[in-house]
Amino acid sequence: MDGETGRFNRWYGFLLRAVRSVDWLAPLLLRLYLAPIFILSGLNKLRDIDTVAAWFGNPDGGLGLPAPLLMAWLATLAELLGGIALLLGLGVRLAAIPLLVVMAVAAVSAHWQYGWSALADDTLVMPWEWRRDLIEEGLERRAKAVELLKEYGRYEWLTGAGNFTVLKNGIEFAATYFLMLLTLLTTGAGRFVSVDYWVARRRENNHSGRPRVR
Repeated sequence: MDGETGRFNRWYGFLLRAVRSVDWLAPLLLRLYLAPIFILSGLNKLRDIDTVAAWFGNPDGGLGLPAPLLMAWLATLAELLGGIALLLGLGVRLAAIPLLVVMAVAAVSAHWQYGWSALADDTLVMPWEWRRDLIEEGLERRAKAVELLKEYGRYEWLTGAGNFTVLKNGIEFAATYFLMLLTLLTTGAGRFVSVDYWVARRRENNHSGRPRVR
C-alpha cells in the first residue's frame, strides 16, 4: 500500500509540475478568445452610436436604460478598450471589471426575460432553465419554418452549412463571457505573453537591484 501511495504521489507531483509549467496558457487562450469578441462589438457600436443609444433608451422594444447616450458610450469604450487590453495583456484585471459590468447589465436587461439558453434546442436544456416555454415555442417555429422552406425554398442549399435553428436569446453567452472574465480577474493576464507580466518583472528587478529585463 505504501509503495502504491508513493508511486501515486510521485505521479501526481509530476502532473502538478507539468501543469504549473503551462499555467500561462489558459489565461492567454481566454484573452485571445474574448478580445476579438469585445473589440468587434465595440467597433460596431462606435460606427452607429446614435442607434445604439436609441435602442438603449427605448422602453418599447429596447432596453429602457436611463441616460442612454452615456450608457452607450460607456459600453462601447469598455468593450473596445477592454478588448484591446485583453489582447495585449495590459491591465487585464482592471479591464475585466467594466467588462464584467457590461456583461451583467446585458444579461439582466437584454436577455434575462428569455431564460438561459441561447438556442431553442430541446437537446440542450439545462436543469436551471426558467423559460422552457420559449424552447417549446421556438421548436414549433422551427418546424414551421422548415416546412415552409422545404415547400417554397431551396432547403438543401440553405442548410448545406448547418441545420436551420431558432434563437431563444437567453443569457447563456453573456453568462459564459462573465465567467471567463471572472477567471481573468482572479488569475491576471498570465506569464510570458502579456505586457502585465513583463512590467511586473521589470519592477521586481528594479526593486531588487538586478539588471533590468530587456
